[in-house]
Amino acid sequence: MPVVHPSDAVVHEIHGARFVSYATPLSGSKELCAWRGEIPAGTKAPVHTVNREEIFHLLAGELLITLDGRAERITAGDTVIINPGTAFGVENPTGRTATSWVTTSIGLRAELADGSVITPPWAN
Repeated sequence: MPVVHPSDAVVHEIHGARFVSYATPLSGSKELCAWRGEIPAGTKAPVHTVNREEIFHLLAGELLITLDGRAERITAGDTVIINPGTAFGVENPTGRTATSWVTTSIGLRAELADGSVITPPWAN
């Protein structure tokens, strides 16, 4: 049974946010990836379309989430289900860092509005 301790987690930073990955193929996962997201105050990530379902659970803070152009404010304890093909945006309009937990399947890709594709190393 693989156990990933906090000291074993791999940290990635992109678009002003920090991703601390725990479950990946490199850590022993066969199907799923999971990471903690840290979204600093004032961060606005670019809208992107995902190819895999994501489960986004807000652990702390408050965020403005956009799904296919529809914005909704979420607070700690809320869970957002992002289906494949959904345009997804995250903004932290508050004065403090928000923390999330995200689970998805291996192979997640995100396409930006300009057509460029990001293959996050923490989800592959």
